[in-house]
Amino acid sequence: MISGFNLVLVGLSAVAAGAINALAGGGTLITFPILLALGVPPIAANVTNTVALCPGFMGGILAQLKDLSGQRRRFWIFLSASAMGGVIGSILLLRTGERAFMALVPFLILIASCLLAVQGLIRIWLTRRSIRPEAKAKSEIWAVILVGMAAIYGGYFGVAMSVVVLSLLGLMINDTLTRLNAIKQTVAFGANGAAAVLFIFSGKIVWLIALVMAAGALVGGTLGGRLAGRIKPDTLRWTVVSIGMVLAILYFIRR
Repeated sequence: MISGFNLVLVGLSAVAAGAINALAGGGTLITFPILLALGVPPIAANVTNTVALCPGFMGGILAQLKDLSGQRRRFWIFLSASAMGGVIGSILLLRTGERAFMALVPFLILIASCLLAVQGLIRIWLTRRSIRPEAKAKSEIWAVILVGMAAIYGGYFGVAMSVVVLSLLGLMINDTLTRLNAIKQTVAFGANGAAAVLFIFSGKIVWLIALVMAAGALVGGTLGGRLAGRIKPDTLRWTVVSIGMVLAILYFIRR
C-alpha cells in the first residue's frame, strides 16, 4: 500500500524533475531512483515514469510551434520514425525480466549521465556549425534512420535521448539549431508518447503514483520556466550528472 508520505515524496521529486527538464534535462534521473527506493519494481518504475512525464514532451512541442513552421513534412517523418522506435523500445522493455533490467540499470544511468555531461559541449559545437553551413552535410534519410534507432533507446529507458538526437540532426541536416531543436522535441514526444500508449495496456503502471507525478511535473515545468535566467542550466546539469554518477556506482555495488 502506498502511504501518504510516499506520495508526497514522489510528488516533490516530480516537481524537481519537471523543473530540471525545463532548465537542463535529465529529470528522470531524480524520479526513477525514488520509485525504486519506494519498492516499485524496476520495470514498473520505468513505465510509470515514462507515462507520468510524457505530457511534458507535448509542452515542448507547443513551446516551439513557431520553429516548426515550414517543417510540416519533416515533422511528420520524424514523428513517425520516432514513434516506431519508441514502440520497439517499449516492447523490448516489457519483454525484459525484472532482474535482467535491474542489472542493466547501472549502465543505463551511467550512459545517461555521460550524455548529459557532454550536452553543453555538443550545443556549442552545433552552434558553431550553424554559422558555417558549408560544413554540414545534407543526409535527411540517414538522419531519419539513425534518429529512429535512437528512439528505440527512448522507448526503453530514454534519459538524455535528446542529446543523441540533436547531435544526429546537427550532423546530417542543413538547418538552424533552433529549428533542429524543435524537431528534437518532436522526436522526444514521438518516442515517449508511443511508448506511453503501449505501456497503458501493459498492466505495469502504478496509476496513483503516475497521476501524482504528472501533476508534480506540470508544476515543476512551470516553475522551471519562471526560474530560467535565475539558475544557470550548466550548474543544474552538472548537479544531475553528479547524482547520476553516484547512483550508477551504488547500483553497480549492489549488483
